[in-house]
Amino acid sequence: MNFLIFFLILLLIFLLIVCLFVFSMSFLILPTLFWGAIYVPTKPGIVKKMINLADIKPGDKAVDLGSGDGRLVIALAKAGAEAHGYEINPFLVCLARKNIRQAGLSDRAFILLKSFWEQDFSKFDIVTIYGMSHIMKKLELKLKKELKPNAKVVSNSFTFPNWQHSKKEEGVYLYENKKETG
Repeated sequence: MNFLIFFLILLLIFLLIVCLFVFSMSFLILPTLFWGAIYVPTKPGIVKKMINLADIKPGDKAVDLGSGDGRLVIALAKAGAEAHGYEINPFLVCLARKNIRQAGLSDRAFILLKSFWEQDFSKFDIVTIYGMSHIMKKLELKLKKELKPNAKVVSNSFTFPNWQHSKKEEGVYLYENKKETG
């Protein structure tokens, strides 16, 4: 009988720990069930590769699609771009905005609580994405239609099905919109 009580107490403690863990992670994971892809932060080395491939020039406007905690938006702004990010997880938007304030970049880095699917990308020179394979075909069509000539797209890990990248560096792909003007 004592063994059964001891076992039940251990089981309850274990379930309590699991529930606390799930509850704490739910602020980052559960919103994805309603708003989009799971949050996977881009590793610092990959952020650096993406910034290098973007080859940011003074006056460039950049956008990060699914900006998460804002690390890529911050890196784009530090490299000299006016940087925008679209994120649909309100918890990550709050975190990203806090990170931007802490980095002292509130004058040139902005996170919007919006889906990027409803946005027009014609004003951007650089687009960054850490997407998922199932969105890349639709996103390719949207970007090729909306981007201005010579705009660049830097994709982490995932490729577009029909658009040939111009450079590749360890799983980071650079695409250039070679669409003719006029």
